[in-house]
Amino acid sequence: MPAISFEFFPPKTDEQRNQLDHCVKALKARGPDYVSVTFGAGGSTLNYTEQTVQRLQQAHGLQVAPHLSCVGGTRQELGELLDRYRAIGCHRIVALRGDLPSGMATPGDFRYAVELVSFIRQHSGDHFHIEVAAYPETHPQAESALTDLRHFKQKIEAGANGAITQYFYNADAYFRFVDEAHRLGVDVPIVPGIMPIGNFSQLRRFSETCGAEIPRWIVRRMQALGDDAEAIRQLGIDIVASLGQRLLDGGAPGLHVYTLNRSKTALAILDRLQ
Repeated sequence: MPAISFEFFPPKTDEQRNQLDHCVKALKARGPDYVSVTFGAGGSTLNYTEQTVQRLQQAHGLQVAPHLSCVGGTRQELGELLDRYRAIGCHRIVALRGDLPSGMATPGDFRYAVELVSFIRQHSGDHFHIEVAAYPETHPQAESALTDLRHFKQKIEAGANGAITQYFYNADAYFRFVDEAHRLGVDVPIVPGIMPIGNFSQLRRFSETCGAEIPRWIVRRMQALGDDAEAIRQLGIDIVASLGQRLLDGGAPGLHVYTLNRSKTALAILDRLQ
């Protein structure tokens, strides 16, 4: 049976915490394999991340995979953080390079995710199941698609157990990436990340910075709906549910849903999946 997992971001205010609790309660009923919690740039939300991980485990009884980033952390700081996550019962980590925020001069002791994966293995042995990022449409800063694939393989060779992709809306890009990774000898599960479509203008802005391509036909269909938020949401549900079904039918090992701490659209998408 395909595994479903959800990503949340750490709330900073009481209102955001209440929203997350409501979202988690609704999505927990779908029996996720695990949930992940993002890590702020330069550790800006590190305390919130750790608090959120504890709350999701203790109050909601979920298996939680904290994101761990290279940015802004020393070997000692990251090692101590791994020890704390291990002590509270975490068995998964999502290891990422992270993006250097403006105003920061140095990225920390590690520059690339492959170095972070190696460090986690050296520090914690096989305790953690490590997920890394994959980019079916190529990382926006990669020299080429082949270079990006080789970097991905290096992360697996360093000790990663699996991968979660950047979100995308072109299933063929995912299947091609998986095939090419297999040809390079990568045999770990590569789980597609899917992004529900709520605020389309916000999604377009974010996609431009992270390198995720929104197909022209989707842009045109959304533009035709103008400011009709509910029509946009319904079209988004149709698009992402169809994408998710095609991915599962094509052999994807599961789906990782970027929830943005909202459950309504994510649940509607899951309801469409067989």
